[in-house]
Amino acid sequence: MIVSIIRVKLYAPWIHSLKEKRKLVKSLCQKLKNRFNVSVIESDAQDIHQTIIVSIAFLSSDNAQAGKTQEGIYHFILSSTDAQILDFDVEKL
Repeated sequence: MIVSIIRVKLYAPWIHSLKEKRKLVKSLCQKLKNRFNVSVIESDAQDIHQTIIVSIAFLSSDNAQAGKTQEGIYHFILSSTDAQILDFDVEKL
């Protein structure tokens, strides 16, 4: 059993209020949960308007499945938001 934790840092220069940021984060988290059956939280930088940091955790049966899911999440985030991905850090336990 492989436990994967992904930490994604996004930059959204058009966001100028916490309300706008909250709307984007909530939408992205819900889409990831629905599409990949993962756990997602906004894990840091909650008070910084243009920086979004989310952590994603999931279980998989082997490394191949974990890699496929990680790649799918990366491409999904690229296609579902206009925010720029600054960092995509993967940790396997």
